[in-house]
Amino acid sequence: MPKVQLRNGLTMHYERAGSGPDVVMIHGLTGNLAVWHLRILPKLVDRFRILTYDLRGHGYTQMTPTGYTAGEMAEDLLCLLDELEIGAADLVGHSYGADIALYFALRHPQRVRQVVAIEAALPALIHMRQRDDWPGWAYWAEYLERSGCPVPPEHRADLDFMLRQSLNMPKKWGPLNGLPRNPKPFLQLLDTTTMVKDYEVVGDLTLDRIPEVSTPVTLIYDQGSAFLPTHDYLLEALPHVNSILLPRSQWGHFGPLEQPELLADRLAELLSAPQEAAAR
Repeated sequence: MPKVQLRNGLTMHYERAGSGPDVVMIHGLTGNLAVWHLRILPKLVDRFRILTYDLRGHGYTQMTPTGYTAGEMAEDLLCLLDELEIGAADLVGHSYGADIALYFALRHPQRVRQVVAIEAALPALIHMRQRDDWPGWAYWAEYLERSGCPVPPEHRADLDFMLRQSLNMPKKWGPLNGLPRNPKPFLQLLDTTTMVKDYEVVGDLTLDRIPEVSTPVTLIYDQGSAFLPTHDYLLEALPHVNSILLPRSQWGHFGPLEQPELLADRLAELLSAPQEAAAR
């Protein structure tokens, strides 16, 4: 379980495997690096040198009181790449990990060959998700209720409540499917850090600056995703962008878990031919 203390003082857990061009895979909030390892990394590791890591406050990486904005986590990534002497890499991110990759590409374009953004949301587009009638709330509530976790109508657009209720669901994927979760680490993250507030901080990747992301970007979304309006916005706003829509899955946002083999095949194609990923 390798760990490194970065120059910004954060102790970070990471894993490296394979050989070839460098690829960095960034998980989303409430997850950890294991999301990539079970069924995606094995399909890629013979062709690429893959770096996975636990975000600040997640997995075995140090939990700090603050520092959870996408911009700050992009700087965590920069420190990690510098520490491991990785010059430029392909970035693959899921959900908030995709946001982090896009912030990183804006700030440090010379360090990124391409970005694969899976279900990116972006704080600058939070207005698309703040309405009580945003479809994502209904999807999330249905997901919880089908798992035996009721959601009262007055809490269906309450992010803090929905996150806490999600901790009561059994695990859904992989060899631990059906087993209860350990809620303590995430409750500590909710109760003792600024993560929920930081999630909405726009920082420097404003709507006006999205077109400044010069790195080739491939957007990957589920056909049933509640984040498709974000996909559509980014498809128009980014200057070098391609789009892949995965077949509709049950929950529509968890491609690395719900459709790992299909996603791994798409990633292998993109990472092997980055110049094609840049074509719109």
